[in-house]
Amino acid sequence: MSTPELVTLTIDGREVSVPKGTGLVEAALAAGIEIPVFCYEPRLGPPVGACRMCLCEVAPGPPKPQAACTLTAAEGMSVKTAATSELAAESQNATLEFILVNHPLDCPVCDKGGECPLQDLTFRYGPGSTRMNFDKRTFEKPIPISPTIALDRERCILCYRCTRFSESVAEDGQLVAVERGSASMIATFGDEPYAAPFSGNVIELCPVGALTSTKYRFEARPWEIQNAPTVCGLCPVGCNISATTREGKVKRILSRNHPEIDEGWLCDKGRFAYSHLQAGDRIQDPLQKSADGSFEALEWNAALDRAEELLRKAGPAIVTALSGSETVEQAYGLGRLLRSGLGAHEAVLPEEIPDGLDSFRAPLSSIRNAGTVVVLCEEPVVERAPIVDLWIKAARRNGASIVTELPAEPVENAVLITDDADAAAWTAQELKATAAFYLPRTPNGRGVADAWSCADDGEFEDVEPVLVIISGDEAAADPGVRALAKLATHVIGIGMFEESFAGLADLVLPGTSYLERDGTTLNLEGRLQRQRRAVIAPCPDELAWIAKLAERFDIQLSPHASLAFEEISGRCYGGISFGAVGEQAALPKPVTATGEIAKPADKPRSHAKGLRLVSYRPLFSGPAVDRTPELEFQRREGEVELAPADARKRKIVAGDEVTVSSNGTSRRLRARIAHDLPDGSVRVTSTDAEGLHDHVEVAK
Repeated sequence: MSTPELVTLTIDGREVSVPKGTGLVEAALAAGIEIPVFCYEPRLGPPVGACRMCLCEVAPGPPKPQAACTLTAAEGMSVKTAATSELAAESQNATLEFILVNHPLDCPVCDKGGECPLQDLTFRYGPGSTRMNFDKRTFEKPIPISPTIALDRERCILCYRCTRFSESVAEDGQLVAVERGSASMIATFGDEPYAAPFSGNVIELCPVGALTSTKYRFEARPWEIQNAPTVCGLCPVGCNISATTREGKVKRILSRNHPEIDEGWLCDKGRFAYSHLQAGDRIQDPLQKSADGSFEALEWNAALDRAEELLRKAGPAIVTALSGSETVEQAYGLGRLLRSGLGAHEAVLPEEIPDGLDSFRAPLSSIRNAGTVVVLCEEPVVERAPIVDLWIKAARRNGASIVTELPAEPVENAVLITDDADAAAWTAQELKATAAFYLPRTPNGRGVADAWSCADDGEFEDVEPVLVIISGDEAAADPGVRALAKLATHVIGIGMFEESFAGLADLVLPGTSYLERDGTTLNLEGRLQRQRRAVIAPCPDELAWIAKLAERFDIQLSPHASLAFEEISGRCYGGISFGAVGEQAALPKPVTATGEIAKPADKPRSHAKGLRLVSYRPLFSGPAVDRTPELEFQRREGEVELAPADARKRKIVAGDEVTVSSNGTSRRLRARIAHDLPDGSVRVTSTDAEGLHDHVEVAK
C-alpha cells in the first residue's frame, strides 16, 4: 500500500500534517481542535454545507467566512475557527441566532434534552439572549411518520441528515424535503408511512429533537439512564449496540459504531424489538405439562428433579436441537452436561457453517471497496443479514459492479456474498475472491457449533430419540424440530415464551434474551464478540441452572460465562482471555487454506413444470418481532417476487394481483419485480409458502 501524500496547514496557530484530500473538519480534529457542525456527517456522503455552523476564516480564499465542512486541507492553508477569529465567532453566533428564531424552547420536555448538539453548541457559541419578540412559528405535532418515529417540525433545523440517509445510504427514497425556502419541511414521500428496514437510523442522525422514537418518548431523561455496550443478537451480522436502561428495564437501543461491521447503522428489528423482554407471556418459572395438556408452574428444585429424571431415563438416546441464538458458553454448558455426562452426542445444529471461507476472511467494510460484488443468494440479503445490504449499496455507489451470477472467469478485486453453505468455499476459490461472506440464518450458528464440538470428543452415533431437548424459541418454531419432537417419548424445552412450547414440551425451563446474558458470540465474519448483560432477567441465567443440573451427574461446570469461556478458548479461539474480547472486537487473521477445496456435488435438476419456489423467513418475524406491536407495519407478507424475464413473459407488472398455485393450493399475492432473482424462480415468505410445493404456476 502506497504512503498517502501529506499536506501541512495551520489551524488556530497549530501546524498539522494530514493526507491530501482530508476534510477540514477532520484536519482540525487531528490538531485537537473542534469545528462545530450540524449537517455534516461523513457517513452520509459529500457534505452539503446546509447549516453553516462550521464557518471559519480560511486563507488563501475570499474575505468572508467559509463552510469548513465543504473544504479539504491544502498545502499552506491557514484556518481560524471561532476560538481565534472574531469574524468566525460572530458568524457562528449569528448562525445559531437564526436557527433559534423559530426553534421552540421546550428542552425540559424534549426527548433530546441533555443529549442535544443544538443545546451544547448554543451554550458554547450562541447568543446569551434573544433580540426577537415576535411569536414563533408553530406546526401540528407530533406527526407519526411511522409507528416507530414521530416528527416535530417546529424543532427541525433543515440539516437534511435524515433525507440524505434515506436517499444516499438506505436508498429507500421515502423521506424527502418538500416545499422551498422558509416553507421547506421534512415529509414522507406521498405522506405514506416510513416503512423501510433502516428507518430508525434517522432518529440518531437528527441533531435536534425533530425525529424521535415513539417507544422512547417521555420514558427517561439522560441523567436517569445507563448505557450498556453489547452486541445485537437478532441476526448474524452482530451489530454493536448500546442498550439504554432505566430502573432495570431496557428503554431504547442505540448504535455503537464499529466501522468494520455496521458503521453505526442498525436495522429496525435490532433497534426496536426489545419489547419482547417485557412480554406478557414471558416464562419466569419452570412449567410442567399437566394432565389436561396445559402448563402449570413448578418450583425450581422440583423442575431440576424432573429434568434429572428425564435425562437419566433417556441416557444417550437424547437429541438436542439448538437454535443458534445461544451464547458460546450456553451451548458449551449444554454440551458438557449432555455429551460428557450422558454420552448424548446427537444434536440438530442450526446450520452447517463453511469453515473453508476462513482463508477469505475480511471485514464487512471491505465490500464497499470491491470492484465487483458477486451476490449468489436465493433469499434477499436484507432479510437475512440487513447491514450487509447497506454495504452492497455502498459498493455500488462507489462504482462496483453488482452481479447475481458467477462470472465465467475470475474478476479483479471481487467479493463473494452467498447463502449457499455447500458451495461457498469452492465458489470463492473459483472466483479468486479477495473476501467472501456466507450469510447464516442464525445469529450465532458458528459459535454454537464450535462450543458443541469442543464440549466432548466422543463419537457421534445415530439414536432413536427418547428425549428431545429444544433450546430456544426459534428452534421450537422449526418444522423439522417439531417433527422430531413428535417421535420422542418426552420433550424438554428451554425458552422465553409459553406459546413456543404449547402442546410440544413436557417440561419447559425459562430462557433469557441476548440483552440479559453475559457471554460471547461469533458473527458471520468469524469475529468473536462480547454480549454484555444490560438488565437482569426475571429467571436464572441458563448457564447457572445447567451448572446445577450438571452437578447431579458429577460434571464440574462453572455457572460464570468468563470461566466457561476459558475452557473453550484454548480449544477453539487461540487461548484469548474473556477480558480481551473487547468492546470492539478485532477480526481474526485469515487462515491459510490447506489443500484443494472440493467442488460440491451438482444439485439434481428438477423437471417439474412451473417456476421454482424459494421461500424465506422475513427479517420482521420471529418471537421478538411478534411481541413488538410497533413493527407490525414492517411485515413483508402477501407478496410474490418474480425475475424480470418471467414477469414480462406473463405480462405481469409490479403491483399486479396474481395467483400463485400448486397441487390444488393457491394464493392471491401482489407481484414485485426482483432483479436479483434468477430466471425460472419466484420468492415468497415462509408464511405465504405454506401449502405450496417446490414448483408453482403464476398468473394474473
